[in-house]
Amino acid sequence: MKLSDFDFDLPEGLIATRPAKPRSSSKLLVAGPDGIEEAQAIDLPEFLNPGDRLVLNDTKVIPARLSGLRRRSGEAGDTQAQIEATLLDPLADGSWMALLKPLRKVRDGEVIWFSDDLSAEVIGRHAGTASLRFNLVGDDFDAALNAAGAMPLPPYIEGRRKADAQDKVDYQTIWARASGAVAAPTASLHFDDALMAGLAARGVAVTYVTLHVGAGTFLPVKVDDIADHKMHSERGSVSEAAAREMNETRAKGGRIVPVGTTALRLIETAAAPDGTMAAWDGATDIFITPGYQFKIADALMTNFHLPKSTLMMLVSAFMGSQRIREIYAHAISREFRFFSYGDASLLLPKG
Repeated sequence: MKLSDFDFDLPEGLIATRPAKPRSSSKLLVAGPDGIEEAQAIDLPEFLNPGDRLVLNDTKVIPARLSGLRRRSGEAGDTQAQIEATLLDPLADGSWMALLKPLRKVRDGEVIWFSDDLSAEVIGRHAGTASLRFNLVGDDFDAALNAAGAMPLPPYIEGRRKADAQDKVDYQTIWARASGAVAAPTASLHFDDALMAGLAARGVAVTYVTLHVGAGTFLPVKVDDIADHKMHSERGSVSEAAAREMNETRAKGGRIVPVGTTALRLIETAAAPDGTMAAWDGATDIFITPGYQFKIADALMTNFHLPKSTLMMLVSAFMGSQRIREIYAHAISREFRFFSYGDASLLLPKG
């Protein structure tokens, strides 16, 4: 299939730069194989059955965007350069892979100061990225990073406004627990205490899994034939308890409903061909495109995605390419808000 098969025109005014308040007041488009209904996120329980199970990603976004100074002494005197860093992935030796701008302004062995408390030594550079070893670890590192860092908002928001203190609340799910993501599982941003109470009252169960969303989720597809695209890899895990809960739900006839493409990609990676789940831990680079046979996901709650993105390909696989075009055309005509801080859809491929 061609990249152009997943393109569409999106008015600039539909790109959300702030979330709805309260969270569950965002609009919800409920799309089956034929019909479309419009509601709000708070109404989600009405479209689920008692015994269904939502699968939620409990990754926690770190404030991975840092601004610092590289200081250098030489024969011409002391100089300094402003360095912007975006943390990408923690490495096994405790260092971090990061994007540095401008990378040419640093050398291996130099130190970048991000605050009075937080600094990092450049210990290697490769393929446009750098390895950083911070001066702090554990809780001390988390506290200093939280004080010095900003949320790594997606490029389509960052281009319109800078991250601020409110994003540290808005760009985080209410159940975030496992630190390590540099992007939020944004379909989960519609959930608040009121919605969680409504789900419990309806008899809808929840299961938590972890997929640390990486910056690769924002990388554009640059090939014309999507079969040539190299998918980014992300780390995740499914506990024994989570696997058992999903298996029990399926055995009783309940539906498995991942919230967000991150949760869906993780459980589709971990599931056996017959949909049976087992504990799983590792990295996934699963690339879901039309023709993929879903093993465990029965429905999907997700936001509205970028044209020509891998996530647009995923929802096209889930609902069918023609059907997803009809759904997106409806959303645009009704002025649903798009992308990370935008509105949500509940996709139901079966009647």
